[in-house]
Amino acid sequence: MFIGLFETLRRFEVPVSLRELLDLHAAVEQGVVFADLQEFYHLARTVLIKDERHFDRFDRAFSAWFEGLEDLDAGIEALIPDDWLRREFEKQLSEEEKARIESLGGLESLIETFKRRLEEQQERHAGGNKWIGTGGTSPFGAYGYNPEGIRIGQDGSRHRRAAKVWDERRFRDYDADRELGTRNIKMALRRLRRFARQGAAAEFDVDATIRATARDGGLLNVQMRPERRNAVKVLLLLDVGGSMDDHIRTCETLFSAARAEFKHLEHFYFHNCPYEGLWRDNARRVRERMPTRDILNTYGADYQVVIVGDAAMSPYEITHPGGSVEHFNEEAGAVWLSRLVQAFPKLVWLNPMPHRFWEFTHSTQLIRELIEDRMYPMTLSGLEDAMTELAR
Repeated sequence: MFIGLFETLRRFEVPVSLRELLDLHAAVEQGVVFADLQEFYHLARTVLIKDERHFDRFDRAFSAWFEGLEDLDAGIEALIPDDWLRREFEKQLSEEEKARIESLGGLESLIETFKRRLEEQQERHAGGNKWIGTGGTSPFGAYGYNPEGIRIGQDGSRHRRAAKVWDERRFRDYDADRELGTRNIKMALRRLRRFARQGAAAEFDVDATIRATARDGGLLNVQMRPERRNAVKVLLLLDVGGSMDDHIRTCETLFSAARAEFKHLEHFYFHNCPYEGLWRDNARRVRERMPTRDILNTYGADYQVVIVGDAAMSPYEITHPGGSVEHFNEEAGAVWLSRLVQAFPKLVWLNPMPHRFWEFTHSTQLIRELIEDRMYPMTLSGLEDAMTELAR
């Protein structure tokens, strides 16, 4: 029945299986929705889509499928099979309503007339007193008036219009192929979560209070507990300046989302490649640098390290002493990267440059080798893969 919708979803690369299509059929057959396209849209999205990142593609596919229905007849025939009509009306009509439709010769006559009008009608119709459509006084349709009729596609009281929510595309920022936003970055970072109760007892513990009160013979014994927080510790190293200026907004969004998600977050900046010194404030990066060796000794191996940079630089900045464009580095960038990898087993590199360009930059290939190929594109799917790697 919904093969057309299924094929359209597959054409738009929405991951949907035959099992989910059968579930949709079962839900419709059970009468979860009936003769309401907007309700069918919500049902189909709920049953067919298992990950919110595909909502936008589903909306586009549903719109294409709906526009592909040639006319009102095709739409009704696709959504209201003939064998449902009698069962649905018998179930939904009250005794008073059943008595009213006797003026048309009874329910059988009403259904037969409805089917005959479907066969005769060749176009959408609004107003009038015969055809299936909107407005008017025909016994078949919506937004009109006839006391002995069949409502088609009207939701709620009349003179209201249902919005085509699939055309509004409210879920564009969920799409894994779209530009990153604070919300979907947070969703990706939540893959890196390990909750623990730490700190002062500042949260009311309902279960413990009930147990303690019962144990004390009914005397109220309030119990508190530490707040449950994400115990993951993150060390964020951000490349700034030069070619990274093109990615400032994306990096700011990532930084904002990370600060909201992780209680234990430390951050430092570097330029092109980490060397012997890092800094927290770009305005004072010359005067207030923190030795990288101190960072290696201060933060333990339980920290998850996320390095953000486009890895685009001269290869000499990685392979040779004195290769830095800002100062004379006594040791090559590769030496410091290797120390970071050794000190922090959980380390990934996020690259805002599209993955298809990586192979054309020699410095990118060098860094990928140094960090054991744990470089990921700064896309939603790349972030999720990186968080999965850190969570292992």
